[in-house]
Amino acid sequence: MLGVLLSDQEVKEVEFVLKRELEEILLDLSDPRIDEVVKLVMEEKYEIIYGIYKRFGTPEDKMKYVLPKTKRGYK
Repeated sequence: MLGVLLSDQEVKEVEFVLKRELEEILLDLSDPRIDEVVKLVMEEKYEIIYGIYKRFGTPEDKMKYVLPKTKRGYK
């Protein structure tokens, strides 16, 4: 386990970066040109980033980034 002290501004910045990455992955998962194997890896990455984001976001914000059931299934 690792502990980190962040200022309010740093927390907002980390939250912004995580949200942006989650949105980018969601967009890529919906792209039909991307191979299913690549989407599998992207989905794994999404779950890791979402796990980190859950520690920063509000409950309402967290629900916005839950991976939709339609996206799951590449496994």
